[in-house]
Amino acid sequence: MAEGHHGLNEPDEPRRQSGGLEGSPPAQQQAWPGREAQLTPPADHGEETYRGAGKLRDRRALITGGDSGIGRAVALAFAREGADVAIAHYAEHDDAEETLRWVREAGRHGVARALDLAESGAGRSLVEWAVEELGGLDVVVNNAAYQRESDFDELSTDHVERTFRTNILAYIEVARAALRHLGDGGVILNTGSVTAMQGHPRLIDYAATKGAIHAFTRSLAQAVADRGIRVNCVAPGPVWTPLIPATLERDHVGRFGGDTLWGRPAQPAEIAPTYVFLASDDGRYYSGEVFAPTGRAASR
Repeated sequence: MAEGHHGLNEPDEPRRQSGGLEGSPPAQQQAWPGREAQLTPPADHGEETYRGAGKLRDRRALITGGDSGIGRAVALAFAREGADVAIAHYAEHDDAEETLRWVREAGRHGVARALDLAESGAGRSLVEWAVEELGGLDVVVNNAAYQRESDFDELSTDHVERTFRTNILAYIEVARAALRHLGDGGVILNTGSVTAMQGHPRLIDYAATKGAIHAFTRSLAQAVADRGIRVNCVAPGPVWTPLIPATLERDHVGRFGGDTLWGRPAQPAEIAPTYVFLASDDGRYYSGEVFAPTGRAASR
């Protein structure tokens, strides 16, 4: 389940700086969990544009939700910066293979594993698998997410539990397991959301988990600083990923990102460099921070 994020309100007129999109995307829907091949227009993960500079040379990274969207863009960027990459995904096997193709084309080792991070113990199992496959671990990116639009009166307990198990309990479990393997200079990056700062009337449980992720990031950073481990969060605004048409109503997709300064959602390729910065030595002084590339003048 690759992460994607949500714009609010009605669109303003489109601005320049298209990034491959002019205004909001066409109204559309997909079956959950969504597929990259069905996105119209296709998302840009940096396939033709991202140029590495060796910032993550020989690092070993685990990325959850690495099959598509932000996760794929981060995997591609990490590989081009010199990292070996393990990705976790839910059931999007074709998307995962495409991500691995780009990782391997960059000359790096890439592996994928399908599992449901909402299941107890899945995060711990995933970390041990990644360590075995990569020979260790230096960077963890908690990025997988679950969401469904719903009126609050119709929000079931099962729905809420599914959202919390995937979006925050799995992040905690993965981080806890990873700390057994991360040494001085290790990095944990969590994907938050603008919804944690602004709320969302039809994604109340999702927004709550994202707020928890922001607090978890700040707290864990304090807890592991004496071990030389950095913990940060990237909290994007609307990003064009398969999660959007797979979880939002058709008309909402047609307005998606229209309320940003650019009048459109971000492309995953525009968000991935933030993860590279925070994972690399360039970000060595940063910990406990929430970076918010929201496309809005003020988000908190």
